[in-house]
Amino acid sequence: MGHRIESDSRKLLGRLRDTMAEDAAGQARLDKIVHLIASSMQTQVCSIYLFRDSETLELCATEGLDAAAVHQTRMRLGEGLVGRVARTRSVINTADAPAAKGFRYMPETGEERYSSFCGVPIQRLGSALGVLVVQSREAREFSADEVYALEVVAMVLAEMAELGAFVGEGSAMTARHQQPVLFRGTTGQEGATDGHVYLHEPRVVVTNPVADDPDSELARLREAVDTLRVSVDDMLNTTTTVNTEQVQVLEAYRMFANSRSWMRRMEEDVQSGLSAEAAVEKEQSLARSRMNSAGDAYLRDRLHDLDDLSNRLLRILTGQGKETGAAMPENAVLVARNIGPGELLEYGKGLRGIVLEEGSVGSHAAIVARAWAIPLVIHAKNITAEALNGDPILVDGDQGIVHLRPDENVHNAFRDKIAMQALAQERYASIRDLPATALCGTTVNLHMNAGLMADLPSLPSSGAEGVGLFRTELQFLIRNQMPKRAELSALYSRVIDAANNKRVAFRTLDIGSDKVLPYMQAQDEPNPAMGWRAIRVGLDKPGVLRMQLQALIRAAHGRPLTIMFPFVAQLQEFRDAKAEMNKALDRERILGHPLPSKIEVGAMLETPSLAFAPDAFFEEVDFLSIGGNDLKQFFFAADRENERVRRRYDTLNVSFLSFLELVVERCAKAGKPVSFCGEDAGRPIEAVCLAAIGLRTLSMRPASIGPVKHLLRRVNLNEARGVIADSRARGEQSVREAIGEWLSKQS
Repeated sequence: MGHRIESDSRKLLGRLRDTMAEDAAGQARLDKIVHLIASSMQTQVCSIYLFRDSETLELCATEGLDAAAVHQTRMRLGEGLVGRVARTRSVINTADAPAAKGFRYMPETGEERYSSFCGVPIQRLGSALGVLVVQSREAREFSADEVYALEVVAMVLAEMAELGAFVGEGSAMTARHQQPVLFRGTTGQEGATDGHVYLHEPRVVVTNPVADDPDSELARLREAVDTLRVSVDDMLNTTTTVNTEQVQVLEAYRMFANSRSWMRRMEEDVQSGLSAEAAVEKEQSLARSRMNSAGDAYLRDRLHDLDDLSNRLLRILTGQGKETGAAMPENAVLVARNIGPGELLEYGKGLRGIVLEEGSVGSHAAIVARAWAIPLVIHAKNITAEALNGDPILVDGDQGIVHLRPDENVHNAFRDKIAMQALAQERYASIRDLPATALCGTTVNLHMNAGLMADLPSLPSSGAEGVGLFRTELQFLIRNQMPKRAELSALYSRVIDAANNKRVAFRTLDIGSDKVLPYMQAQDEPNPAMGWRAIRVGLDKPGVLRMQLQALIRAAHGRPLTIMFPFVAQLQEFRDAKAEMNKALDRERILGHPLPSKIEVGAMLETPSLAFAPDAFFEEVDFLSIGGNDLKQFFFAADRENERVRRRYDTLNVSFLSFLELVVERCAKAGKPVSFCGEDAGRPIEAVCLAAIGLRTLSMRPASIGPVKHLLRRVNLNEARGVIADSRARGEQSVREAIGEWLSKQS
């Protein structure tokens, strides 16, 4: 350490540990800590600022500034040098603080007497807790050794705060993990639920941030890293996949596990006085901080790998595995950073909801959540750092909002919302077996979307007349290797059996974009949603497509079969796919297997180009299904993963409805049935408009069938068509307002 430091950081940490062991209130501890740091580093000032809310820092303890300013001085995130440290989560070290960019003079603190300033963030696993500051009259920059010592101390302060060592009066010193927190994320699956948190990966708790014996801690760290390296090598040696993203991740793990610089930094942290666990977590916090600010996707992925590896190392050191013994509550809401389809399916349909820090609206988790008809919120940033097992949680999938530990008023209002939804579902049950016939006499066929065998019991209970979309990719995604044809055939046969003579439209494998098979080479594409996916993969890798088609033919076992190809953009793609279908039929005929008594081969219209295909396409296709989710994003050039733009574009936009009318007209001219499949089909107002422009089959999640049927039976579709025509004639951008006013006048 530098010559101005009274003792090295190890001695300082020892004194901090002794202070922690004393029976004292949180404020008294903070006051003693700032005195210890100032005297140890021979500075006139040491101050600790903590967040009182997500945007405001509060001076909670100081040695050297005016004591009257404690709990009175506050600043916004980014305001002044302290606010800049908190916002950027990086060190500011300057010899002339008043001349530094962003300096703000706080007259009540008396800080005008001090020239030098060094502020370091107090953070834990990516969560900013506050700022530690030292100042002195002498105009000088603090040495690298001094800055490092402050970072080590800040790490211990973060752990102390996590363990509740600084609880006192005021918002900035309230106990962590006890206050209500609102998370604004993105809707992954609509619906609302009330439950308790169940963490997919419970957070490792570091209870001993300061080491008693650095030598023994170094030995523990090195032994744990050796164990980690062996486990990563074993995973690589035993994996059955080749040339895949999974292998690339494991190779990244191996690289980090053998990184000398990573090991050296952790060893230095231990030698400075941290325990092995705290040293690992210090490096992990820095990695998460860099991850949050990294603009390069590759760098974010590598930092993500390092974060995962650190978690593995922490579990080795602490013995705290993923299985903590915490029982899953009956009303469990799963909270995770991200989760694969196989892991999610293991939890079963007993989950009330799912909240993820990452994910996407088309991800595996979203597919499963829709199949289970449970709310899903994605992009709930930092919820895994804040939530504890058993915490009360409210998930509003309609708005993409999560209330963690809500207060009584919020909880009561939310319960009222859920109760109203339950009453509505009871009302819908009474019309379950009635047709969706509008007042004008037009009947709309309502089908359900599915992707799991577990979905099929919903077929009779929902009132669905068939399965408009059975997603076949989940059976590929949940395995570590390609499923066998016999396995798929048996599964598809059970699906047809469970449908009990109702039509099931099997969509062939729709992978790519955000659905990547764990045993398939990941493609580095700048825009995967518009890249190598769905039927494009099937035609370029025909072996997989043929195997799936053969499995479907065998599953039918002489019964009717309906197949549709996803993401068809032009006539030739459909012809090539249909040719593969014919080859599969010919092969099964030669082998003596029974062929379907009737076969329908259709396509999903998800790109605008297909609407303008030659007449031959509409003549050759047996049916068409409009994939509304993808179609809308391509029609409006609005990425549905991008919250900034996805909500700006309305399904009831006049131009979009006009485009859909074009598709309906071309199908009618060719005498081919057309359906609309997607989230919008399950929204009652949108469903009325889709039916009004001529769509006679809608496919949606099972829970939406009741609400849609209820509204369709109350309206005259001819009148709705007139409202749409009037809006178009008036030059309105969307018909939503006009349709809303018209519906409000219906009985």
